[in-house]
Amino acid sequence: MLKRIFLLLLLAFVISQFLRPVKNESSYDTITAFEQKTMVEGDVKTILENNCYDCHSNYTRYPWYMEVSPVSHWMAHHIKEGKEHFNVSEWDSYTDKQKDRKLEELVEEVEGKKMPLKVYTWMHGELSAQDTKKIVDWANDIRSKGNQVEDTLNTKKTDSLVQPESAETAVGTAE
Repeated sequence: MLKRIFLLLLLAFVISQFLRPVKNESSYDTITAFEQKTMVEGDVKTILENNCYDCHSNYTRYPWYMEVSPVSHWMAHHIKEGKEHFNVSEWDSYTDKQKDRKLEELVEEVEGKKMPLKVYTWMHGELSAQDTKKIVDWANDIRSKGNQVEDTLNTKKTDSLVQPESAETAVGTAE
């Protein structure tokens, strides 16, 4: 009886090796726009590449163990969920308010040690206190610059609405 159960499990394992999940294999170019618009450089870029992009972009670097089922299905599920919460490859599709919220959530998750996931850190290690600080400082800096840009745009809109009226008045006075 035990032999039959073992053979059935072995057969299921072998068959599962041929049932592969869809891979997340876009090009790194899908991340480049995010990096440029959020001014990701140096250490922060390295931290994001090593700890975030694999699950939060359309580009994943797969380790060797991703080729073994059921690990491949488990990781595919984690990647799918990660992209549903925050996908840097879709950065341009987010509204300014959504971008701010995504960065706010990033800060909360990293500071609360909820990201990267514990299952990820088993193989890749946890973020150091220094790396956590760098990511949090970068995200908060981008959030504050985003609000400044929004304020500047609103001021320009207000100014441009006022200026045409003044110009018309000046032209009318000159006639």
